[in-house]
Amino acid sequence: MTKQNRRKWICKSIAATALGAMRFPMSHSADGDTNLGQVVGDPEAARVGGNVLRNGGNAVDAIVAGSFAAAVTALAHTGIGGYGGTATIAIGGGRKVISLDFNSSAPSAMREDTFQLDKKGNVVGRVNEFGWLAAGVPGILAGLALTLKTGGTWSLRDVLQPAIALTRDGFALSSSLATAVKASAAQFSKDPGSRRLYFDGDSPRVAGTTLRNSELADMLTTLANSNSVDPFYRGEYANQIASQFQKHGGLVTSADMAAYEANITVPLTLDCNNMTIHTAPLTAGGLSVLQAIRTLQAMHFETLSDDLRSIALVEALRWSWRDRLQLLGDPKQVDVPIAKLLSEEYARETALQVTRAIETKRPIEHRVKSNAQSGTIHLSSADRHGNFASLTLTHGGGFGAKVTVDGLGLTLGHGVSRFDITPGHPNAPGPGKRPLHNMVPSIVTRNGQAILAVGGRGGRKIPNAIYAFLTEFVLQEQSLAESMAVPRMHTEGNLSLELEQSWPDADRTRLGVFGYQTKTAGSATLSAIAKEGGVLVAGMR
Repeated sequence: MTKQNRRKWICKSIAATALGAMRFPMSHSADGDTNLGQVVGDPEAARVGGNVLRNGGNAVDAIVAGSFAAAVTALAHTGIGGYGGTATIAIGGGRKVISLDFNSSAPSAMREDTFQLDKKGNVVGRVNEFGWLAAGVPGILAGLALTLKTGGTWSLRDVLQPAIALTRDGFALSSSLATAVKASAAQFSKDPGSRRLYFDGDSPRVAGTTLRNSELADMLTTLANSNSVDPFYRGEYANQIASQFQKHGGLVTSADMAAYEANITVPLTLDCNNMTIHTAPLTAGGLSVLQAIRTLQAMHFETLSDDLRSIALVEALRWSWRDRLQLLGDPKQVDVPIAKLLSEEYARETALQVTRAIETKRPIEHRVKSNAQSGTIHLSSADRHGNFASLTLTHGGGFGAKVTVDGLGLTLGHGVSRFDITPGHPNAPGPGKRPLHNMVPSIVTRNGQAILAVGGRGGRKIPNAIYAFLTEFVLQEQSLAESMAVPRMHTEGNLSLELEQSWPDADRTRLGVFGYQTKTAGSATLSAIAKEGGVLVAGMR
């Protein structure tokens, strides 16, 4: 057995072993018939979305209703006050693909020098991560409403009902959520709104207890009755939120709330093997994924031996991270060379550098600053009409800014933490600016028909996991199961390299000899739905 065939055998073996466990995990279908539609991702979101499909809704209705439900129950990862998200949807029977941006925007009073730095260049007191200065305008409500309006068939009033029931009737805290609450207890104890919501008396809530949020239920009911999120951004609620920011030293004003808009955007695309990848544009993370895959195309990756493939995979990704961390920011406020980064010429130039690195057995030299980020949930959905949807939403890290608007039960995300605090950086904070983030909701089409929705949760590990998956699915033309099973890695451009346990020992040795500092670690969790042989197949790993 050759090395190349051995690698394929390993991936197929992993896929075969995992298939039973991952084919429909945390997914729900309509009436038990997977061809009527499915939702895969967060368990409560999948359950709610499956019910929507069962009752005649389409893939967009299902994913929006599921997202609202997850924003109530997956409180450590997202929330109604989460900083934002992004989506890519294929509607009109899967023939029209668009993206939606509902990333948080910084308040108008925010400047590059808003945060005081210590001698090491770190923000004093980490107030860009936790507290009222860490929160911008929440984008999730506007984004989900726009997604529904763009591709759904149900009303906002209808899709909000499961989330309203969960807030009013309550739900039992899982052990993982209770653990997350306990881990954030020190910060919650300093914030009145958070203390009321997450504490039972003087102690953090424990697993099995029922968490009700009647204040949030009242607000969601008002929005449902008006069939609009406008009261949140331009009415009484906006004023109440702005008042809390002012009271606690934050910067968001009622004018900032009123100015906020979610946007319909044109996806970035890449053609390969009679397929097209469609992914959300900046400030989302898909640009970096497409750039790295384009480099592999220029290297004719499919012709490389296993001895060269692992190095090519790493170096193409390292270079895209180098560009990501040095050049990218909000394209509405800074000049980002998007066309150049995705051009054939730049891909060839990068491919030459990667080839030279392989020949000299020396990684490409460049310096980048890594920054651990976590959080998010992701949902993928599809229906019998050929519509596909991929949607990611987030607080940021656990419970975001770890502050809650008292009186509304609204925990806020920390979108401001996603800015680079280096003065002059393209992703530096600024008035109305949207921060660079890691979400990569993507759709793949073939001959004008959607065949895949995929995305992930796991902070900065998301783009790299999507890169591994799409390299296998599109470049190698493998099945969803095989693409899910392929071993993943994580790098942010430096020589530190995290490898999943399933990486072959021969590759680990080769990478170590080459100069990478390798260790075993987990990856992001991907949720995907594909149409294979006329059948919808779901996977999550």
